[in-house]
Amino acid sequence: MTKCKIIAIANQKGGVGKTTTTLNMGVALANEGKKVLLVDADPQSDLTTCMGYYNTDDILSIDDLMLECINDDEIKTKEAILHSKEQVDLLPSNLSLSGLEMSLVNAMNREYTLKNCLSNIKDNYDYILIDCMPSLGMITINALASADSVIIPVQSHYLAAKGMTQLLKTINRVKRQINNDLKIDGILLTLVDKRTNLSKDVINQLKDNYGSTITIFNTQIPCAIKTAEASATGKSIFEYDKTGKVAEAYSLFVKEVINNESKNKFTIRETR
Repeated sequence: MTKCKIIAIANQKGGVGKTTTTLNMGVALANEGKKVLLVDADPQSDLTTCMGYYNTDDILSIDDLMLECINDDEIKTKEAILHSKEQVDLLPSNLSLSGLEMSLVNAMNREYTLKNCLSNIKDNYDYILIDCMPSLGMITINALASADSVIIPVQSHYLAAKGMTQLLKTINRVKRQINNDLKIDGILLTLVDKRTNLSKDVINQLKDNYGSTITIFNTQIPCAIKTAEASATGKSIFEYDKTGKVAEAYSLFVKEVINNESKNKFTIRETR
């Protein structure tokens, strides 16, 4: 039996590569023959912009869908999906999502609003990747409540582990109280500069603090100006610099993720 796997890409620390990872992981999965939906759950709409959608004021967004759910209206998820030329689909976001936190406060089953929005389309996909906002508020709680697992991008920086404790507490609280099946797939080291010893020090720090309980992916995503250039042009790294080291790293990372699937309960569809 096949099943869609929903992965939240989360870290309340900004600038760690959540959006870049969501987009390029999604395209890498599509390159492996998987059907992929990306969900922009950040009011800054960086994922939406990085995919080349610059004017989202007049289109259905994740905010509209969640409001439909809160108001017990028909949830028009299929109508909101945008189809990218890079063979991944997108549920876009816009700034109005920032005001949804207040609406969720008094909503019935408020933690499951996003999950309800995804329920009628998830069977169309092998993977749904949720780009979480850099906070641990109700929108992020909704993402964690929807997800089967979490991938945590961590910047190759001296203060990489700062804030991890609070993130892990939130994930564990969601697991205990809202989503018993939630698990952490692992920590992905991003923005790695292999010319220095810093990344090695950060890995050792993460292993010392979390290695006994959390997987640290073998693949590391290198720091490269091409990544920022790709985002600025509304393209993934695969379209902008498909033979570069970042594209190669994300391809290897996705192969690592797929290989890990054989170790858990999910059965992913055969490559098309």
